[in-house]
Amino acid sequence: MRKGGQYLQHARAENEPPPRPMHRKAQHRGLVRMTSAGAMPPSPPDRSVSRDSQDSMEDYWSEMRNIEENCQGGQEEMIEKGSIDEAELEEAWLHEAGLSTLVSGPLTDSPTEALLSTLTRSQAAMVKKRLDNYTQTLRTRNKQPIRHVRDVFSTADTSSAEPTPSVSPNGTIAPKLPHWTPPKVRKSCTAFTPVESSMSESQSETHILSFEVPYSEAVTVHRKGHDRLDCQRIWKGDKDLPAFQIVKTKQGLTRVQDLSSEDIKKIGYICLIELTTFYDALGIELKRNREVRSKVRETGIFGVPLTTLLENDQKKFPGSKVPLVFKKLLSKLEQTGLQTEGILRVPGSASRVKHLRQELEAKFYDDSFDWEQVRQNDAAGLLKMFIRELPYPLLTLQHLPAFTAAQNITSHKHQLQALHLLILLLPEANRDTLKALLEFLRKVVAYEEKNRMSLWNVSMIVAPNLFTFRGKKAKQEEMQGAADAAHLVRLLIVHQDILWTVPCFLISHVRKMNEASMSKKTPSSEKTKRKLLRRRNADREKERSEVTDLREGVIRVQAPLHAKISMAIQLDSKTKARDVMARFDFENGQASRNSSRKQKRFLFEVGGNIGERCLDPDTHLLEVYRVNPHCEWVLKSRTT
Repeated sequence: MRKGGQYLQHARAENEPPPRPMHRKAQHRGLVRMTSAGAMPPSPPDRSVSRDSQDSMEDYWSEMRNIEENCQGGQEEMIEKGSIDEAELEEAWLHEAGLSTLVSGPLTDSPTEALLSTLTRSQAAMVKKRLDNYTQTLRTRNKQPIRHVRDVFSTADTSSAEPTPSVSPNGTIAPKLPHWTPPKVRKSCTAFTPVESSMSESQSETHILSFEVPYSEAVTVHRKGHDRLDCQRIWKGDKDLPAFQIVKTKQGLTRVQDLSSEDIKKIGYICLIELTTFYDALGIELKRNREVRSKVRETGIFGVPLTTLLENDQKKFPGSKVPLVFKKLLSKLEQTGLQTEGILRVPGSASRVKHLRQELEAKFYDDSFDWEQVRQNDAAGLLKMFIRELPYPLLTLQHLPAFTAAQNITSHKHQLQALHLLILLLPEANRDTLKALLEFLRKVVAYEEKNRMSLWNVSMIVAPNLFTFRGKKAKQEEMQGAADAAHLVRLLIVHQDILWTVPCFLISHVRKMNEASMSKKTPSSEKTKRKLLRRRNADREKERSEVTDLREGVIRVQAPLHAKISMAIQLDSKTKARDVMARFDFENGQASRNSSRKQKRFLFEVGGNIGERCLDPDTHLLEVYRVNPHCEWVLKSRTT
């Protein structure tokens, strides 16, 4: 009996759809029985939907066979067998959440205290739970923890008159948790759908996403049975996916690339705590893979960590965010493959792909590789090979179980929120590479009439490359979750614009952390205090000399690259960032017209309780002024 890869290769030569082996339908029926109940609809779908679903499942298993056939072998096992030290996992969680000093450093560390002071009650309870579990695990191993959980939460707010936390009969601590009141969503907010119109028109249900309240705070509504959708209806067509609208606040939308690296790092801390709290509220166990160090390649293309690839690329092209070979493969496919029937699904010749891989390894960085010899299907094969041969998964080893666990969430809205937090948790290199991939996949789907690759087809092909980690053989439960994994990829493709938007509740956390950190940095001596006070008064006098009528709501915008480098602006409730940008363009109109290379500039909020934030043109500046009155306003070009 021929293998599936041989059938596909023969079909490619005849320019016809690949024939199906006679045993595939029976195999599919067997797989349906194997598949968990959650992966199947409660009632049989209609004939056309069933046929499409069966074809897509065959795409999935065909892709799995291609992966096995093309596996190079000899790759080191990335996940150690046997039991995983629970204390070690909890310590790793605390470290990634920015709370490592709770188990290894001084309690008075201001970043940790600042982070703890911003948490909601639910988030603080989750931190306490993880720290308490870490403490209890050490005790069962007859080891003395560095600090008891009581010490952390009883000293987090020494000014309070509340009693010391009590000890429950089972030995756990009931900590004194911070009080946090979520802000009310403004009724005057506008909403918009960031998904491309070609996709949003086909979606039948629309739901509102608010970014002002932490996702974990709103889970109680879901637990009561409201706002619930059946996520297991994934065998229906792509037209039945719900659409989501973002509540756009007056402080404007913020993309990941709009924030400084330091602020993004702090958002990562909050995201991990919020994700863990969110999953706990949904009743889903959040497992975590143990991070294992292994020897990896330092040079070459395939099987090299993303960070190493970028370091090598940046020596030649400073500022590179996505591996150059990955960008080149995507570019090749966009130029010649978007309208190719069966692109991504029909594999290239295995021998030719292997030869191209060897040539890429030897010639890519010498600029001697001939891209004209690469056919569309070969480029697709190389692209998928690059993803699955990364020594660490694109979705990261530690968070891959959390992505998989999102398949068990029974609400589309909460699934999207879980993916949102997970995307923001990814390291920058992984996040940027995934973004480039999803943008390409959206283009493939846009040409469905030409390439016969629907959103569901594309998702089924991509899912095993993202969710089946090649450091170990696919587990049975991973294979049973084929349809669920493809559904998550479908959500990633359709709602990718939402996923790279930073919720304002996370930015609020960062502002509070920065304010708490600044309040800790008080001068130790009276002499230093007086010196700083005189300097601040001198700065204020200088500002008054520059702006004769510096009233409440008057800001000074610095524009070092404009002819008019500074301008005082009186804010009102209608002043937006785009108004300031337009005013500078008008004032410097003659200089702009004389410039042969005019580069667009944006208004930035710099300093105060934020590192740096590029403002959405629709941002109401008076709202930003009120939450960050001590920031500087700078008009400049984006660095990315």
